[in-house]
Amino acid sequence: MDDIAPLLALADRMLWVTALVAAPVLLASLAVGLVVGIIQAATSVNEQTLTFIPKLAATALVLVLFGASMMSLVGDFAQDVFAQIAQIGR
Repeated sequence: MDDIAPLLALADRMLWVTALVAAPVLLASLAVGLVVGIIQAATSVNEQTLTFIPKLAATALVLVLFGASMMSLVGDFAQDVFAQIAQIGR
């Protein structure tokens, strides 16, 4: 039972890292989609492809602004995983 605790802690941290990495992109896409949806509703323009380009631009902007910090977060997590694998293997 003691061997499972580090694995569960690792799985919990993995879920948090995944949420922290995905959240900026998802929130930006959600916000842009909501704004474009409101504009479409106000102007009665029902074009389904109209939201694609603004969402793509927002996603690219978020990745440019936060990409380095997101990758460092993933890299630190990967180093911790490999360190724990080495520690468990001893």
